[in-house]
Amino acid sequence: MSAKVKRVTDENKLSVIKRYYNGCTAGDLDMLHSTLHQDVVHYFLALNVGTKPVKGREHLARYWRKVTRMIDARWVVDHAVTMGDEAVIEWTMFSRPAPNAQRIATRGAEWFVFRDGLIFEIRSYYQQRNESTERDAFDYAGRGYSSLNSERSAIHAEAEQFAAPESSESIQNK
Repeated sequence: MSAKVKRVTDENKLSVIKRYYNGCTAGDLDMLHSTLHQDVVHYFLALNVGTKPVKGREHLARYWRKVTRMIDARWVVDHAVTMGDEAVIEWTMFSRPAPNAQRIATRGAEWFVFRDGLIFEIRSYYQQRNESTERDAFDYAGRGYSSLNSERSAIHAEAEQFAAPESSESIQNK
């Protein structure tokens, strides 16, 4: 059964968030800089590796460029709600937990705070594991969410156009 969900979104904020994730996926520093406030702070849950907050536009942009190269990551925005200077989204990160491993889907949510039209704060909620993390019996496809067979969603269809850059290690091994 497919549930119709009405999205309450500010398209400008959603556009910035999608561009941020496209930049994370591509490891594109300029794209990331265009979405991040210079004083941005990204907070992570303590149960994951690398849980200290990442502070500052340049530091966060370089952090994601490094991560995406390490795990061949692609982020997809699956659902979004915005209100005032804040937005909450559900996302999926597709990645390889180890070189040559099968791709997995990590489901998560993030709370964004905007300042001057840019992302000022991000609070992440997810569990990073070496296998896919999904809700039992949730109709992802029926709600327009991404899946392992389709790394794009109804609201982030362009996500598949972006890919992780090759790491210097994989380039040297060619």
